Amino acid sequence: MTIVKIMAILFYSCAMLFIISTAHAQPVATALSAMDIVQQCDNKNPGKDQVTQLTVTIKNKFGKSRKTVYYRFWKNLFDTEQQLDKMTLFTIAPPEVKNTAFMRYAYAPDLHKNADQWIYLPNLKKLRRVSIRDLGDRFLGSDLTYGDIAMRLPRHDKHTLLGSKRSGANQIFLIESRPNETDSIYSRKQVEYEMSEDSCLKRHIRYYDRKGALLKTQSIDWQKIDNAWLWKTVEIKNAQTFGSSIFEISKAKVNVGISEKWFTERMLKRGL
Repeated sequence: MTIVKIMAILFYSCAMLFIISTAHAQPVATALSAMDIVQQCDNKNPGKDQVTQLTVTIKNKFGKSRKTVYYRFWKNLFDTEQQLDKMTLFTIAPPEVKNTAFMRYAYAPDLHKNADQWIYLPNLKKLRRVSIRDLGDRFLGSDLTYGDIAMRLPRHDKHTLLGSKRSGANQIFLIESRPNETDSIYSRKQVEYEMSEDSCLKRHIRYYDRKGALLKTQSIDWQKIDNAWLWKTVEIKNAQTFGSSIFEISKAKVNVGISEKWFTERMLKRGL
């Protein structure tokens, strides 16, 4: 495997990992259908732009871990029918991959168009265009796949409300979603949404493989910045490999007016 392919696998689809933001204000209600809940809770405004630091810690079943730190610039283009967003990602640590940079332009799901991507390898002083097509590959080497963090429209799944319960003043809904496509790597997903008077957040996800066995679980802790909801900590536990992955978002800024210069080939070469 070439170094370009390896580094592309490390950085693919990061923009979609952070399209997370304000939930529309809605009162707690139990008469909602499964589709109503999914559309309401997944339909969020990610803000105009975001600057964040991402730390990814990956552990195997023996407890051995590796940590990688990235600095990320993301810009919303507000076009759900054409281009969704732009993202530039710089590696801060570990030293052997420091200053490696990646840029991605993502497009609306209904276009069925792969993202345009570029990667800069400082050791080779090379800027190359790269393409990753398999959404089932591991995202940043973690227990999430590219498909897990990509935009998915509610109508691409069949949703069933399995139940609901109260948690203090909030309502917890358990939704099961089965993919419409026959080649999905999952047979179903079960998602817990927590709805309050002014927000609706996705808290837990259980993924089941094609045979119906539990594959992994995902827990999400949130942070609210400038009226936008962002991931704070996300933990994924693989029920079959016994490994785990932790994503930590820090130093987050929202709606700062990011310049277009951060989404150019020149900036990839220049770095931070």
